[in-house]
Amino acid sequence: MRFLARRLVILASEDVGNADPAGLPLAVAAAHACELVGLPECQLTLAQVVTYLACAPKSNAATVGIGEARADVREGRLLPVPVHLRDSHYGGAKRLGHGEGYEYAHDAPEGIAAQDYLGVEREYYRPTDRGFERELGERLAAIRKRLRGEG
Repeated sequence: MRFLARRLVILASEDVGNADPAGLPLAVAAAHACELVGLPECQLTLAQVVTYLACAPKSNAATVGIGEARADVREGRLLPVPVHLRDSHYGGAKRLGHGEGYEYAHDAPEGIAAQDYLGVEREYYRPTDRGFERELGERLAAIRKRLRGEG
């Protein structure tokens, strides 16, 4: 039972992902329910989650993005953290310029600060056109357009 519940939580993240973000909390709730009631009663809970996740749209866009980012780190394609993002809450940080020029997104129009967070032109997350991830893709496209000064 515990093995099956664990695999369903993994399935919800790895294979369903943001195409149906409700899948992960549902799988976690099912895992918890299985711990509470045990077998044989949790069979129905497991069956419900299996059918939900099997029918859910699928996306591994987050998995692909993580893999690309890890490859960049492993192969030395990385830059230091931009100075404006470095910790400014300790003695001497101001002298080093840490945090200087940081833009608080909540103070920016629509909560979008036109600020470089990565230090390189790279996009790791490319949403699919399936399920809820389609909406995330539209949001991300609008954000990227605004950051380019086009909107």
